[in-house]
Amino acid sequence: MASILRVNTLTDASSNNSVDTSVLFNGTAKMWVNYNSNDGTPAIQDSYNATSITDNGTGDYTFTIANDMANSTYVVNVATSDANTNTSVLVGVTQGASLTTGLFKIYILNEDSGVSDGADPNGVSVLGDLA
Repeated sequence: MASILRVNTLTDASSNNSVDTSVLFNGTAKMWVNYNSNDGTPAIQDSYNATSITDNGTGDYTFTIANDMANSTYVVNVATSDANTNTSVLVGVTQGASLTTGLFKIYILNEDSGVSDGADPNGVSVLGDLA
């Protein structure tokens, strides 16, 4: 039989540091992925609440969320770099229609050359409410 612990605030043993439990539910990543992309076949290196990455073409990826988000108004954060230190990488989530409760698409864009695979490692995180 499962048990439930119901608390409003968590605190350390000395009661010097505490956090409201709503911070844990609202302020933590609901999904994250560390993936590589430079060898032409993107692969998840490590992740939480992610099932797959799909290569839709150069710099165009779809990520599938294991446990769906509550709605499509969540936030996607993307971190990548460029092997060429003289250029900047611009990253953007595809059109808002690409955000669904179970997946999203991103493009990796290089301001000098257009679409780019970026340089490894790459990372994606999602903030919002789980279903």
